Amino acid sequence: MATVDDLRTAWQDLDQTLTSIEAVVDVPALEAAIAALEQEVAVPDLWSDQERAQAVTSRLSRLRADVERVTALRSRLDDAGVLIDLGVEEDDPATLDEAGTHLAALKPDVESLEVRTLLSGDYDDRDALVTIRSEAGGVDAADFAEMLLRMYLRWADRHGYTTEVYDTSYAEEAGIKSATFQVRAPFAYGTLSVEQGTHRLVRISPFDNQGRRQTSFAGVEVLPVTEEADHIDIPEADIRVDVFRSSGPGGQSVNTTDSAVRITHLPTGLVVSCQNEKSQLQNKVAALHVLQSRLLERARAEREAELRQLKGDGGNSWGSQMRSYVLHPYQMVKDLRTDYETGNPSAVFDGDLDGFIDAGIRWRRQQERETKV
Repeated sequence: MATVDDLRTAWQDLDQTLTSIEAVVDVPALEAAIAALEQEVAVPDLWSDQERAQAVTSRLSRLRADVERVTALRSRLDDAGVLIDLGVEEDDPATLDEAGTHLAALKPDVESLEVRTLLSGDYDDRDALVTIRSEAGGVDAADFAEMLLRMYLRWADRHGYTTEVYDTSYAEEAGIKSATFQVRAPFAYGTLSVEQGTHRLVRISPFDNQGRRQTSFAGVEVLPVTEEADHIDIPEADIRVDVFRSSGPGGQSVNTTDSAVRITHLPTGLVVSCQNEKSQLQNKVAALHVLQSRLLERARAEREAELRQLKGDGGNSWGSQMRSYVLHPYQMVKDLRTDYETGNPSAVFDGDLDGFIDAGIRWRRQQERETKV
């Protein structure tokens, strides 16, 4: 059982962290922005421009959620403080135990929100476009890529985030060659961008009849989803559109017509495809959406490269090998940048990624601070 001093210290630590979060989030400014957006929503002809209306209502929803998240944590922390005071005044161990339970439940929620305040990049608040590709390792790599796809979709599902798979290219024997999907959630890009890089799996191969250990690799790319304000102009003359029959297991209706679309951006050579939707037009729109995100990221990367060159910085290795998943001869998942690790790979592959993501965001912020010094 925690002592009163332990409880007060835990409460003060959380209060200090939450106070700094409140200063960064600036609740009064958010409430002013909410009031302005509510006035826009009240305009009768708002929905005459559906894109703008959706953008306004989506931003309003996000800001309300941000305010609610902070105010709810403050209310819970205040309640825990009241329980501590009450337990001391009445010399009631049960009340003090209840206060300890409240504080233990609050700690991860406050820490999670603290990590959110570290997301301040230009596109961090955007939805995320994630592409997973099998790399070296043959059929094991393709199977690993499919394991990662399930892992991220399960992570999103755990948090109640909406996902949409745009394109899946299946490998011949097992697994996938690649897959692209979108995660719709506040700060999805800023959160998932630390997952970008090369992932490595070490295990006894289920595809090797001699039961040998196999190392395989898969790459994860994370892009911010474009918005109307990004002004990514793609002239029709700069693209080549090819249509083909969707591939995949089973006999879905999408497999019965040439509805899948592949778009090649001729100036850059970028190729994207979409086969998730049932109509060719829908797939073309979705593929253009993905292409715009890739062009936006390409422009951002070029700007960063120019800045690094001006600073004399040789670049960073954020996109290199970043995590190892070892299933044999021992069980461990370890992030090679942050040293965060767990001995439960099954939970990780089932979407338990928050510890890795939080550590990655903190590590990235530290790298940014060191670069600026």
